[in-house]
Amino acid sequence: MKPKEAANAAAASSSSLSGAVPPPPPTSTTLNFGRILLDISNSVLPLDKLSPTPSSKDGLSAETELEVRSLACDLVQIAGKLLRLPQVAMATACVLFHRFYYAKSMVRLPFDVVAMAALGLASKIEESPRRTRDIINVFKHIRQIRSGKYDSLDYWTRMNAAANQFFFLSSRPIQPMILDTSYIALKNQVIKAERRILKELGFCVHVKHPHKVYHIR
Repeated sequence: MKPKEAANAAAASSSSLSGAVPPPPPTSTTLNFGRILLDISNSVLPLDKLSPTPSSKDGLSAETELEVRSLACDLVQIAGKLLRLPQVAMATACVLFHRFYYAKSMVRLPFDVVAMAALGLASKIEESPRRTRDIINVFKHIRQIRSGKYDSLDYWTRMNAAANQFFFLSSRPIQPMILDTSYIALKNQVIKAERRILKELGFCVHVKHPHKVYHIR
């Protein structure tokens, strides 16, 4: 008899002598999980989510909120082109941005960081991933370019007062992104914002667009 078999036999004989009952064999249990169905019929938010929005509850006017949403989508579109992303990835990023700010307020969370996070998340969803560093560099490039195109700062000052972020202060030469502590802090904010988007949307980030988007090179 092999040593392992002898040990099992000794354990069985000792348990029978002591009167101990061996534990029953494990039984398989069936777990019932919930199901999430996403299609074009339930992709539209209900009216109670559309109005009032969390931003309006924090005192942001509807006109300013619409301007911020339009500006963010414009930035996502330009950044996506500079990053050579497919059009469907940019459309997905805009949808994720809008969905997120129907759950959270623009007054409390900076919209430019959320726009960068939405673009990075959409690039992964559409299987065209881009590095967070590249996304930050592109947004910084756009910010510096646009800061020299506007003579008046009234528009951007109003946007900053509304959303508390995305500063366009003066016309300066385009500077490369410096890998300092502020860059590391911004990168961490983008990563945390991406996680927050996933959390608030319940990881339901699949977007079914109402039309097929063709990408022409």
